[in-house]
Amino acid sequence: MTGRPSVDRAGGGRWDAGRLAKRRAIEALRSGVPNADAVTALGSGQSDIEDRFMRLLEEVADQGRGRHAGRPGRASMLLGAGFGEGKSHLLTHLGHLATAAGFVVSTVVVSKETPLHDPAKVLRAAVESAVDPAGARDVVAEVAATLDPDSPGYAELLRWLRGPGRDLNQRFEATLLLHQRLSGATAAGGDEEFLDTITGFWSGDPLPMPDLRRQLKAIGEARTFDFAPVRIRDLARQRLRFLPRLLRAAGHAGWVVLLDEVELIGRYSLLQRGRSYAELARWLHGDAGGSGGPDPGEPLVAVAAMTDDFETAVLAGKNDREALPTRLRDKETSEYAEIAALAEDAMAHIERDLVTLVPPDEAELDRAYRILRELHGAAYDWDPPDVEGLERLGATRMRQYVRAWINEWDLVRLDPGYRPLTDVVDTPPDYRESPELSGGDAGDALS
Repeated sequence: MTGRPSVDRAGGGRWDAGRLAKRRAIEALRSGVPNADAVTALGSGQSDIEDRFMRLLEEVADQGRGRHAGRPGRASMLLGAGFGEGKSHLLTHLGHLATAAGFVVSTVVVSKETPLHDPAKVLRAAVESAVDPAGARDVVAEVAATLDPDSPGYAELLRWLRGPGRDLNQRFEATLLLHQRLSGATAAGGDEEFLDTITGFWSGDPLPMPDLRRQLKAIGEARTFDFAPVRIRDLARQRLRFLPRLLRAAGHAGWVVLLDEVELIGRYSLLQRGRSYAELARWLHGDAGGSGGPDPGEPLVAVAAMTDDFETAVLAGKNDREALPTRLRDKETSEYAEIAALAEDAMAHIERDLVTLVPPDEAELDRAYRILRELHGAAYDWDPPDVEGLERLGATRMRQYVRAWINEWDLVRLDPGYRPLTDVVDTPPDYRESPELSGGDAGDALS
């Protein structure tokens, strides 16, 4: 889109890129799916959550500037609201705030393709959805191309790998060393194809070990490394510790990962729910390092959003809080004992620390109505009249108000004499188990 005027065949006039953005916003809001244009137009209406999120960003950014050591573990938030009350909209808005603050931002929607209990699939989705502050994608490749081995950030990455990160599989230190050597030799015929292999490994691809050993032998480092087998899911968790520091080494403030529709946990089988709770705990609190504790000053902020009735419907309704840890420990393995402990931690976090969105008050509804009326008028080049919309009741969700206003303006624009009347039918959340949603899990396979 060049921004030059083009014919508006629906309205008979002419419009430019600005009007196109307004129409995109209206279409997104009508469908109940937030996009950048819609979120920019409306904001979030959740100032307390915004302030709390910005404090997390500032804390993480300050750690990168060396202003204070920071607390151990991960900066995180767990958000809750009813269906249609603005969770996805708020996450998109928080993502805009984060990119403006210099962070890379990823959004992962928990789904059949990205089940929360599979860290490899979730990590891959986070990498693929990542956007840097300039709006660029393929972020890991961009970062790899701009790494400066002489920079303070790179030196800090090496210090971390040889200190708190020394429990990571040696694939990470080996590939970072090879990336440095091969990048410097590219002009003299270095192996650009293997540089792509390294970037792919950091992003979640398998790493061909014979090729890795051949490259290390070529630079005289073959005897330096002893590569232990590692499970795919463990390698994904290690990537989640490595990548935020790689991003910081390249000059970014850190990495913000936004997890949406976490309530899908409630539709998994019992075992997969247990694994999912455990992964949620890891996302919110970080993974323990080799020294027995989380990494200090981790440049990652995780924000997870779920329905606010999850505690009642799943933790209590399915008796997960009491029965699930027992069932896991009955398997009498150290792995399932760890999963049980992490699941208990995540469920306690849901019960204790869920930050709920504030329902819109009269002032917020009036503000949203004015913005949407102006937006609809600019998008379709007309002067929208006042419409009735929905009765303002405490149980009515913001998405319902918004869609009612937009639909009524649509109808009146087509027939100025029509007086629409909108009604609402609620569809309750579905927490019935659905085996097809659990997805496959190859996490036990070795890499």
